[in-house]
Amino acid sequence: MSKKLMETGLKPLVAYFSASGVTGAAAKNLAEAAGADIYEIKPEIPYTPADLNWQDTNARSTLEMRDKSSRPAMADRDARVADHDVIFLGFPIWWYTAPTIINTFLEAYDFSGKTIILFATSGGSGFGRTAEDLKVSASGAIIKESRLLNGHPSADELKKWIETL
Repeated sequence: MSKKLMETGLKPLVAYFSASGVTGAAAKNLAEAAGADIYEIKPEIPYTPADLNWQDTNARSTLEMRDKSSRPAMADRDARVADHDVIFLGFPIWWYTAPTIINTFLEAYDFSGKTIILFATSGGSGFGRTAEDLKVSASGAIIKESRLLNGHPSADELKKWIETL
């Protein structure tokens, strides 16, 4: 863990949403490299492959992403956010931003004074305006866009990246 992260005196938290398992694998590797606690953001109603079909204009994920006020329900609100000053927040990029369940997560807790470091997985797009889009849901937090964790970076690569934060 970087010296700056260690100075908080608390372990960082890796919180993530993964619809297909790709972001989940990246989050687990990151948590191990950072010596962080981990929390999975689970939807109350799990996504099916049909829900994730971005080519279907009536697919659940498409409808949620079209509606900026959409806040899919989470299965629980058990993240120990209050115990952490630094939160790595991961998700797949959907339509050039975070899935709306990430807004649900951010609005469920008090992130005042916390640093949120975004990481994502993507099949082809970058972060776009993700950090800006999420600021509305995390009042009082510092949100930093970080990097895409595609291609299964090694523990050493992740540790080197963490040291730069």
